[in-house]
Amino acid sequence: MKDRREFLKQLTGLTAGMMLPYKAFSNRKVDNADKWGELLPQRKLGNTGEYVTMLGLGGFHIGGSMDEKESQRTIEAAMEGGIRFFDTAESYQSGESERRFGKFLVPKYRDEVFIMSKSTAGDAETARQHLEGSLRRMKVDQIDLWQVHSVRSPEDVDNRIQNGVIDVFREAMETGKVRYIGFTGHVDPEALVRMQEEFEDLFHTTQLPINPVDAASDNSFIHKVIPTAVERNTGLLAMKTLADGRFFAEKERAGWSSDNPVVPDHLAIRDCLNFAWSLPVSVLITGPDNADMLREKIQMAKDFEKLNERQREDIVARVQQFANSEVEYYKG
Repeated sequence: MKDRREFLKQLTGLTAGMMLPYKAFSNRKVDNADKWGELLPQRKLGNTGEYVTMLGLGGFHIGGSMDEKESQRTIEAAMEGGIRFFDTAESYQSGESERRFGKFLVPKYRDEVFIMSKSTAGDAETARQHLEGSLRRMKVDQIDLWQVHSVRSPEDVDNRIQNGVIDVFREAMETGKVRYIGFTGHVDPEALVRMQEEFEDLFHTTQLPINPVDAASDNSFIHKVIPTAVERNTGLLAMKTLADGRFFAEKERAGWSSDNPVVPDHLAIRDCLNFAWSLPVSVLITGPDNADMLREKIQMAKDFEKLNERQREDIVARVQQFANSEVEYYKG
């Protein structure tokens, strides 16, 4: 625990330098607002030269649990609340999330937003098909960030390399169909470590689970992946900051329930988000069930104050009993 506390102390010392609240995207007007209103605070996106809002809208629920009307309301709530980072993936509801972004986000807001999509392709031809499909469904000529999605193990990484997937990502950037590329994973930190080992300069971002239970666990993404990312100035995208909903009493999609949930019995939602934002992450991606839930997260972003060392230690200590447990059910 002493080593973990020291590690978190070092990481959080880097966060302040990332927070540039009133600087907008580097290729757009430098201001804390655009024509749609005031922006949430901005953070550096690694070495890209871009600045992104510290809170981003996750696209899984946009095409899934919400109907079209609610997904439109949620996108509008994101814009009104100052979010300008939007996440989706080809695999979300067979492209439905991307289609809804193409219907409700892109036609009105494309010039002011940063859009990310992802591909789970295991071979080059499938990756090319996914890219063309994403561009078509979202009605864009270029994706701001395209990520190799959900690498599950070092062997999975090796297979995707051998099957030409990474070559397609490099090609997509070189031809201008995407601006930046990255990779994601939530099953095994060693998969992301392998990506870091194989590619020192190619990728601009990595997306990974960041939450207090992960920080307390032996198989921690925070401890195994973040140090190299920070050293290389790779943009960190935080996901599963509430363990994909497992911090609550019930998780219907995972078929799981608990009479001792992390939230609210041990932590508040605000504690979990502030913990992630106190680390050197570029953006925290949230997947709300509806527009009202998103507005709550937007207010938390506006109210954010970096946690001090004692507060961070206290949060991790409160969930130590959940370390290496089924709370993080998505880990392999």
